[in-house]
Amino acid sequence: MSSLVFVFGTLKQGFPNFAVNNGKRIAGDFITVERYPLYLVGERFSPWLVDAVGEGERVVGQVFEVDEASLAAMDELERITHADGYRRVMLEVEARQDAQRTRFFVLAYIKPRAQFSVANARLGPLQEYTHEHAAMYRSREAQQAAPLAF
Repeated sequence: MSSLVFVFGTLKQGFPNFAVNNGKRIAGDFITVERYPLYLVGERFSPWLVDAVGEGERVVGQVFEVDEASLAAMDELERITHADGYRRVMLEVEARQDAQRTRFFVLAYIKPRAQFSVANARLGPLQEYTHEHAAMYRSREAQQAAPLAF
């Protein structure tokens, strides 16, 4: 069985964690129907889509069709079983280039609102996670090897 997954950060094609994403990209860019706050958070500058529907921006991302093994790998990266991890939820997106604005539901990884503190936000709210933002990102492994001092 396959699933459609909306990726807005490091799992996007050409971004730091794309190697984990073994899905088949659906052509084009997509945007959330609802507004969500997207921030770069903490010392790692991790992109967080916060579960606060109606706040922030309509967020731009990519949609991938993934099999169960790929979804499990994404779940592991996003630490969905950990208390501080992301949660996999359904949300609605539409194609940006589609004149008819075709909408459909996809899976996405978001952070519970209770985990977010604006004091930990480095940048945002954003509409789109870009290569400029990705250049600031530090993987969990890199962070553990050499923590940044602020």
